[in-house]
Amino acid sequence: MKKILVVEDDSSIHSILEEMLKQENYDVSSAYSGTEALMLLEKNTPDLILLDLMLPGLNGEEIIRKKNHIPIIVLSAKIAKEDKVECLLNGANDYITKPFEKEELLARIKVQLRLNKENKELSFKDLKLLNDNRTLLVGKNEVGLTKTEYAILKQLLLNTNQVVTKTKLLDLISLDTEDGNEFSLRVHISNIRRKIRMYSELEYIESVWV
Repeated sequence: MKKILVVEDDSSIHSILEEMLKQENYDVSSAYSGTEALMLLEKNTPDLILLDLMLPGLNGEEIIRKKNHIPIIVLSAKIAKEDKVECLLNGANDYITKPFEKEELLARIKVQLRLNKENKELSFKDLKLLNDNRTLLVGKNEVGLTKTEYAILKQLLLNTNQVVTKTKLLDLISLDTEDGNEFSLRVHISNIRRKIRMYSELEYIESVWV
C-alpha cells in the first residue's frame, strides 16, 4: 500500500483529501503545518507528499527545499506563474491550483508514483543504486553514500557509456545538493571510486581528457 503524506492546514480540504485517498486504498498520514510535516518525515518516508504552500510554521516552499527524493505535488491557491515556476525549479514534481478536480489529482498522483517506482533503482553491471535510502550495492555489499556522492553517482548511472563534462555534471547535481563546485566534485568522485574499490576491481568511473 502506497503511503501519502497530506500537508494542509485547512481542515475541510484536508478531510476531503484524506477521504478521497483512503477510498483509493492509499495509506494516508496527516500534517497541518510545515513543522509537523518535517517531524513526520524524520520518522517515516512516504511515497508521495501532497503539499499546500501557505502553512503555519515552515511554509511549503521550505518543505520542498528540504525534501529528500520524495515526489511532491503542490496543491495551492497561488495561481501566479512565478509561484509555479519557483516551486518546480526548487524540486516540486507537479503543481495543481485550487480548487482541483478529483479525477485529475488522482491521475497525477498515479503518474508520480509510477515515475518514482521506475526511478527507485539504477543499476550498471555490479552496481545498484537504491533511491530509498541513498545506498549503493556493489554486488551484495552495501556502501553508504553522502548526499552529494549519491547525487553524482545517480547522474553518472543515468548517463552510462557517454561522456559527462564537469560543467554538465555540476549542473545536473545542483537540484540535489548545494555542494557543487569543481574542487569538491573531484574529491567526491575520488571518494566514490574508493568506496567501490573496497568490493570490486572493476573501474566504473573513467576520466576522459578532451
